[in-house]
Amino acid sequence: MRLKIALSFVLIVLATSCFADVFTPQDVLDTKRTYEVAMSPDGDWIAYTVYSTRPAGDQAGSAYRELFVLSTKEGQSRPYITGKVSVSSIAWRPDSKMITFRLKRGKNKLTQVWGIPLHGGEARQLTHAKSSVLLYRWSNDENRLAYVALTPKTKREKELADKGYGFVFYEENLKDRNLYLVDFDEGEDKQLTQGCSVWDFQFNHTGDAIAAAISPKNLVDHSYMFKKIFLVDVATGEKRQLTHNDGKLGRFAFSPNDQKLIYNAALERKDHQNSQAFVIDVAGGEPVNLTPASFRGHINWVGWKDDRTAMYRANEGVWSTLSTVSASGGARSVVYNAEQTGVNIYSLSFSKDAKCLAFVGSSTTIPADIYFWQPKKKLKRMTRLNPWIEERDLGEQKVVRYKARDGVEIEGLAIFPVGYQKDSSYPLVVNVHGGPESNFLNDWMRTTRYSIAGQVLAGRGYVVFYPNYRSSTGYGLDFAMAGYGDAAGVEFDDIADGIDYFVEQGIVDKDRVGLGGGSYGGYASAWFATYYTEKVKAVCMFVGISDLISKRSTTDIPYEELYVHSGKKLEEMWQESLQRSPIYYAHQSKTATLIAGGAADTRVHPSQSLELYRRMKMNNHPAVRLVQYPGEGHGNARQPGRIDYLYRHLQWYDWYVKEGKPIEGSMPPLDLSGNYGLELDN
Repeated sequence: MRLKIALSFVLIVLATSCFADVFTPQDVLDTKRTYEVAMSPDGDWIAYTVYSTRPAGDQAGSAYRELFVLSTKEGQSRPYITGKVSVSSIAWRPDSKMITFRLKRGKNKLTQVWGIPLHGGEARQLTHAKSSVLLYRWSNDENRLAYVALTPKTKREKELADKGYGFVFYEENLKDRNLYLVDFDEGEDKQLTQGCSVWDFQFNHTGDAIAAAISPKNLVDHSYMFKKIFLVDVATGEKRQLTHNDGKLGRFAFSPNDQKLIYNAALERKDHQNSQAFVIDVAGGEPVNLTPASFRGHINWVGWKDDRTAMYRANEGVWSTLSTVSASGGARSVVYNAEQTGVNIYSLSFSKDAKCLAFVGSSTTIPADIYFWQPKKKLKRMTRLNPWIEERDLGEQKVVRYKARDGVEIEGLAIFPVGYQKDSSYPLVVNVHGGPESNFLNDWMRTTRYSIAGQVLAGRGYVVFYPNYRSSTGYGLDFAMAGYGDAAGVEFDDIADGIDYFVEQGIVDKDRVGLGGGSYGGYASAWFATYYTEKVKAVCMFVGISDLISKRSTTDIPYEELYVHSGKKLEEMWQESLQRSPIYYAHQSKTATLIAGGAADTRVHPSQSLELYRRMKMNNHPAVRLVQYPGEGHGNARQPGRIDYLYRHLQWYDWYVKEGKPIEGSMPPLDLSGNYGLELDN
């Protein structure tokens, strides 16, 4: 048996060595991405931002975000704001003559709204808020915009902080997220709200009212669970509550005639995602649910085609769709189906007349590019941000389906090794998405990143598996709610059954399986390192959960966890919570366990990582390592942490899964700085 495994491994190495230009870790770091797109109201121009990871030796920080504009008629793209900048929240002035964006310039400066003329000129600052602008929107009259900013600190508060007395009174001394109006003719800012927090807003078309998503307090938990839509009178600041949604709230928009409002929200409080599309009369009344009955998908964007026709985007399985439907309800018409084009829709922006669309698109071989689409016409790819990827040998990405132990069909994705041969057995890495209110779409955007290096692993001879286990979105409410009150139940059994499927198909060597993920995917990693330890040789737990009891008392979203996940207060489920915690099974672990995460994580507190580490160490586990990234939160935003985790999780899998080294032996080298690309004095 050992000879057979060794021979199989040699064949795999020989096969993959024939492909000199496989995707590398440095390629992951060099990949440019776009996430924001804004079409000019007249439909002639598309503004977009390009994200580039900072070089290893630069000052630590998030990716640079540069501004570009392209012509929809000529297809040519021009740089507008480039270099070491961070442009965000791009939009157009209603006359299509100026691109606006948020930008922080200079040391200790605040983030403000800036604008740059379309046809030439320097960028100039448009707002002068007393605290950083968090978001903004234009009124249709072109002379006004509104923005959200925190209540500024008083002079007394600043002086106390300077003297070391700036204490934090937990969840008490909060600053509201206020809505302000800027009238460029009058030249002064008018505060429209106080005593509450505004998370999003939209002007109506006449500019005399604003629909705003408002919660009582400026807490992340409130942004998840307690937002309602209010109508704010621009002249007086008076508020009138419009929606009484019980649960999560997403995007919303006025109809062109301002008589109706469409919004994306949960069906009920325990619905863990904004799954539905509703329309309500602005005058008030009961909302109409536009979502198809028993819809096997999740809606995640809503808008308007015209006064009588609504639009929504949805994830349906591993594909995205765009549909239209009468504002009074009825059957939908699917106008864009990614399964037919191979390109999934992410950020999107319509022209004012809704006759053309710009969006960020991703396919199995395209990380992210800008696309232009007019209904009933051919989809146009407008950018090629990473043309060099066409020179790489990539693993083939396919949709896979298998039956769980109770007969339910589970769908997912698999990237097969470069040079894959059907008669060979390969090492497997399973990547588990977070949430669990999320899913993997069949594209590059979700499968190859610094924390999920799918194509790099494929180039190294692995099969890479991405399961959309029960609790995932994209498969309807019944599927999504399967994990309600049942953490680590059928959810993670589905993943275990997926591993068995690949083994039974003869694709994977059962003794060379790794698994990793972040957040809820990190919870799965810890569960497989302990409860399902016999199924995996190594795991990489990133910002993951190990103790459901302490997690519920240390997270910044306790009500979200209660209402859409647990369903009961902790006092009603102590024992169940303990037995669904990986620390409960840590003593039996036989899995090499890499634990990593941000030292400033408020979502999944760093203590979750420490608890699992301690329980394993106290039970004499020979192969557990804890790496914490200073200043990072729920995911690494800055390049040092991204670079390290990219190389570290690949090293961990290679050491224990691909090379099959015993967990009782030495662990991989701790110092990976030779891979960072730094010039260091020895």
